[in-house]
Amino acid sequence: MRRTILTLLGLGTMLSGCDMAPHYVRPASAAPSQWPQGAAYGAEQDGKPGMAWRTVFADPKLQKVIEQALANNRDLRASLASVASARAQYHVERSYQLPTIAGGADGSITRGIKTSALDTNSYSANVGMSSFELDLFGRLKNQTKEAFETYLSTESGMRSTRLTIVAETATAYATLASDMDLLMVAKDTVASGQRSLELTQSLFNSGLASAGDVQSAITVIEQAKSDVANDTTLVAQDRNALELLVGAPVADDLLPASLAELDSSIGNVPAGLSSQVLLQRPDVLEAEHSLKSANAAIGEARAAFFPTITLTSAVGVASSALSSLFTGGALNWNVAPSASVPLLGGPNKGNLQYAKAQRDYYLAQYEKAVQSAFRDVADGLARRGTITDQRAAQDRLVAASAKAYSLADAQYRAGTGTFIDALTDQRTLYAAQQTRIGTMLTDIGNRITLYGAIGADATLGE
Repeated sequence: MRRTILTLLGLGTMLSGCDMAPHYVRPASAAPSQWPQGAAYGAEQDGKPGMAWRTVFADPKLQKVIEQALANNRDLRASLASVASARAQYHVERSYQLPTIAGGADGSITRGIKTSALDTNSYSANVGMSSFELDLFGRLKNQTKEAFETYLSTESGMRSTRLTIVAETATAYATLASDMDLLMVAKDTVASGQRSLELTQSLFNSGLASAGDVQSAITVIEQAKSDVANDTTLVAQDRNALELLVGAPVADDLLPASLAELDSSIGNVPAGLSSQVLLQRPDVLEAEHSLKSANAAIGEARAAFFPTITLTSAVGVASSALSSLFTGGALNWNVAPSASVPLLGGPNKGNLQYAKAQRDYYLAQYEKAVQSAFRDVADGLARRGTITDQRAAQDRLVAASAKAYSLADAQYRAGTGTFIDALTDQRTLYAAQQTRIGTMLTDIGNRITLYGAIGADATLGE
């Protein structure tokens, strides 16, 4: 009996090497192999692409905020739960490839009320294998492979979520610093405008300035006051957005001091020479594992056209006396193989067509993920190639505007210049300062974007 069962299991194991799934070959890259070149792009950067987030974001306060986000963010917690669910489902599917052995024991005692002739005792014990499918055509194997690739896809999705959280937290932190700087500039402009208004009002009272000059001075103050109110709101909203990403309140001593201080502590992430690095980006890997899962589903659907063979067996003992239950004469066994094959009708054909269509769908999704990743990096490189010149020009504009306003204001106060000249230069300086802050934020944001777009951060697996 034991030899018979082992023979059937061995035969099933040998035949289970049959795989109905198409052989998987990674699709050719849907994006160019090299990064784009042209006037907008800087010189090529050789070397290993990507960088660990602690190296990119060297500011100690920002690092603590990112650590809190990785520990508390609810999207990440949900992603981790999805990985655990997918892993558990994989173990369930894998268990179907192995027989389930179960044991049991029963006893029955019957006693007659008036006569002992009705008295009976019955005892039994058994160990058996119930409805184990011999995977001759790889149905269970591909079902398990499908679940495994789904698990890997979910795990890659979790890594992508972690990468996104790091980038979004850094972006929110920089945005908060930017709006805090804009608020400070607006307050300084209110104070400067107030001093100009006091002088103009004094000259008007002495008949040396017109009422129009007074009203023009007021317009600068009121515009700046409006900006103060708006920037105050933006700072509060920026902090709310940051705390949502972090998943907890952010302490005051962890807030950024200024955008300029943050600027010096955020590095430039190298992209390397080849776009092949994108094939290891978490979201691209997620799409590829989904494609592999769909490929395995085709094998599962194909195997459904072939016979399904199941094996049920049991080894047990039965006796009317408990003391003789495990004696040699009480032993019995049985093996009950069964087979079924679809002959007409059923959903098999439709399931196979659906599996193939799903494979085509996930192929298109994979190719789009590669193309989108390429565009993300290409856009970041285009911005990086010109932002240094843009920032330098903006710095020179602010310096020139500050000098022009200082001279015009001094001449106006000395009575050798007009108020309209001083007012125009003040407005020019205010606008230039605002634009410089926006340009610096664009630069910092682009560095953060490139970090996420390249997607190479080994520390996220820790």
